[in-house]
Amino acid sequence: MSDAGLGEEEVAFRDSVRAFVDRRIVPNATRWDLEERYPRELFQEAAALGWLGIGFPEEVGGSGGGSVLYAILCAELARGSAAVALGLYVHTALAASAILHLGSAEQKARHLPEALAGKRIGCWAYAEPGAGADIACVRTRARRTGEHYVIDGAKLYITNSPFADFMVVVAQTDPARGLKGMSIFVVDRDTPGVRVSAPFRKLGMGASEMAEIVFEGVRVPAGNRLGTEHLGFIEALQVLTLGRVASAGFGVGLGRAALGEALRYASTRMQGDAPITRHQFVRFTLADMATRIEAAWRLALHAARLIEAGGDYDCAASMAKLFATETCSHVCERALHLCGAQGYMRESAAQRFYRDCKVLEIGEGTSEIQRETIFRHLSRQAGKWV
Repeated sequence: MSDAGLGEEEVAFRDSVRAFVDRRIVPNATRWDLEERYPRELFQEAAALGWLGIGFPEEVGGSGGGSVLYAILCAELARGSAAVALGLYVHTALAASAILHLGSAEQKARHLPEALAGKRIGCWAYAEPGAGADIACVRTRARRTGEHYVIDGAKLYITNSPFADFMVVVAQTDPARGLKGMSIFVVDRDTPGVRVSAPFRKLGMGASEMAEIVFEGVRVPAGNRLGTEHLGFIEALQVLTLGRVASAGFGVGLGRAALGEALRYASTRMQGDAPITRHQFVRFTLADMATRIEAAWRLALHAARLIEAGGDYDCAASMAKLFATETCSHVCERALHLCGAQGYMRESAAQRFYRDCKVLEIGEGTSEIQRETIFRHLSRQAGKWV
């Protein structure tokens, strides 16, 4: 793939991540998937290379950079293992980023240096049994009692929760106000009343660990609240900007991995005295896969650059996320098809890619939500066209 449009420093960064992924992740990704175990040592390894600190200022332990570098990181990590990329993303772009943007100076100093060093891992505790795309349906309560809040409720499908040291928790502090009554708290794992279930077994993303968190009378200091009381979640939605671009990066990286596996297999799978690439169907399928991935990557980079420029990126991010994740599903299915019986074996990378891809269309806003966002943008522009 060309990666056209990347600057010299961006290419150098991509190459450094690519070398690490080829050496450290690709040879182990299938084993981690089969073991259903997240390689937690990678947090500190990534931190030592400065990757956990991308987008964070140096004074809190960050390494600078912005959305483009983060998109490159997501794409390259997902090429090795989408599950590994997901765990690092949840820790940095959700849990730690919420603290960066909403936390006080004291809260940043207390949490971020160790988080960005990979010594304390975070998770984003938002989703619930009845609250996914409909964010107003959160039922977890946080009641103010003097200088503390008492949290009761449950969070479901929380990535990193089986081993997270701290949780960034979304809870209702004024249920009568709906979306405008939701606050955010940092909760340490060892706080009394916090219970984490055994890790769930999933169709894909085997190396990514996910569980349910239950809060029963969990007392946290008022100083653990991030942002404005009742409005913290709305404030978070305004600053946690990387989700859709990161998802697009995951789709591109996973799609590239699937394309590479299909191309390798088709070039070496002999039928008679020639590889199966002699068939036009195989050649055209590979060409279409490559074209879609290239287009997805350009959409992702465009959205990332808009974020860095401070422009209106909302529609561009939704387009990138929608196209890249649906492209990834198509490419992974075609790769499995081309790899035939060998691709269907549990030890094959092709079947892992196929199992991993679908969740990208669901997380960070489903494809339907992205289409709604794009249509709203179109409707606002309609008056300019008539």
